[in-house]
Amino acid sequence: MLWAAVAAYAIVYFSLGYVKYSAHRNFVDLGIFAQTAASAFGCFCNTIEGSHWAFHFSPVLYAVGAFVYVWHSALALIAVQAIAGALTAPPIYGIVRRYADRKTALLTALVVLLYPPLAGVVFNDFHENGLAPAVIAWLLWAFDGGYIATAVIFAALALAIKEDQALFLAAAGAAGAWSYRRDQVRMRLGLVVAVASIAVFALYFTLIQPHANADSHWAPSRFYGWGYSVANGGLTSALVSMFLQRAGYLLLAFVPLLFIPFRSRAIVLAILPLVEVLASLMPTTFTMGSHYAGVWIGYVFFAFALGIAAIARSDVRKAHRLLYWCVGLCVLEFAVADPLHPGYFLHLPAARDARLDRFLHSLPATVDVATQEEAYTHLAVTDPNATLLPETGGEVRACYILTDAEFSDSVRLLEAGPLVEMLSSTRSYVIMRREGGITLYKSRRC
Repeated sequence: MLWAAVAAYAIVYFSLGYVKYSAHRNFVDLGIFAQTAASAFGCFCNTIEGSHWAFHFSPVLYAVGAFVYVWHSALALIAVQAIAGALTAPPIYGIVRRYADRKTALLTALVVLLYPPLAGVVFNDFHENGLAPAVIAWLLWAFDGGYIATAVIFAALALAIKEDQALFLAAAGAAGAWSYRRDQVRMRLGLVVAVASIAVFALYFTLIQPHANADSHWAPSRFYGWGYSVANGGLTSALVSMFLQRAGYLLLAFVPLLFIPFRSRAIVLAILPLVEVLASLMPTTFTMGSHYAGVWIGYVFFAFALGIAAIARSDVRKAHRLLYWCVGLCVLEFAVADPLHPGYFLHLPAARDARLDRFLHSLPATVDVATQEEAYTHLAVTDPNATLLPETGGEVRACYILTDAEFSDSVRLLEAGPLVEMLSSTRSYVIMRREGGITLYKSRRC
């Protein structure tokens, strides 16, 4: 039953991702990661960031790149993330089953597979964080069960996801060493994980990132800028708004779990990842449905598993009753605050989608083109020269510009539209080909 549910979950979310991709509803990030994965055994780069090492420590993308090498499509990334999301359930089942009955474990796994924040991470554009819930859940399952070699493997995988995982694992390793201080093997393992994590963090920011970054500013810092901003309403209004936004995020995270994770001391492992998300000034980080939730979900599930197992040991019927409530609340959250945002992301491909696909397929394989996100996300995995139109105030250096006016809500088209019109009116770029709302411009320099 468990593995059938895991397979069904992966199939459903890959299918939803396929529909989203076919309708050109992905954001820029899918193209960035597709281009990076496709170049994993070369420059490990993309045309937006340059070297991906300048932005994140993500060796795990080499494994993803191997998959992309076999299946040369951005759909490979969508499949990887769907499978990773599905694989979060088995270790949580295993933790509960270690301490409680089979039905409690199965119901807990069902809650995991219905949990809206996890669904939001899985359905979002591919990110390294999409792999974190499963890897962390398996790591904690292995550590809790005393499977030392398996725990080491998953600790290494977690460290390979992104640089912030090193901070979380340093804290988790130290907490594990203290909690199991009477168990010499697990105490030493916790200390090794903590020390290795600190070393990885230091290595990235002292050697790798500065070497890869031509600009001394670390661009992702804008997503981790802590503090507050005062708008026109004044300080009081700003603080109230900050509190309400983050309180709403926490309610969406913990109400479907009936706050059961707080029944276990293991919830302390989730504090640092939650602080990273909630302390940011960038609303994207604490918007349910964004990939940032991936950093804390695995730790919260671990605490949830231990909490519900403790309840089941004293009153198994109460545990089952609470889990049924969790299932219902997960379904309710999808009804009232769906993190998939299906009204925007999910619709059957239309004539404009087929027309854009045909046009993109007719272009040379490595055409040097700047375009909007709807086209970039489909070109990136096969075209190392495809790039985005600039944000407001930028400039275009590509030999070609491609726009599709039929995607009137395209963010980059709206931002770069005036620039493209100016370049066309000054004859810097001339129209080379037009098909419906699609226009291909060529630079007079090229």
